[in-house]
Amino acid sequence: MNPQNLPVVSYIFEVGADDRVFDSLLLAGPLVLGIIIVLNRSLFTELLAFGYIAIFVVYTVYRGITE
Repeated sequence: MNPQNLPVVSYIFEVGADDRVFDSLLLAGPLVLGIIIVLNRSLFTELLAFGYIAIFVVYTVYRGITE
């Protein structure tokens, strides 16, 4: 099954910024939050949150510079 066939995902790809990485980061945000909620606060979840935010910021800055 192709993830783009799922109702919510296909809608986001249709109205999104035509950027697969950015759309994927937006879709991964709630998943990251869910993992943090389930596993409670620990070193792993803090590193996960930091990594997600760092990737999001670095990619956004990269796109801002290259366009």
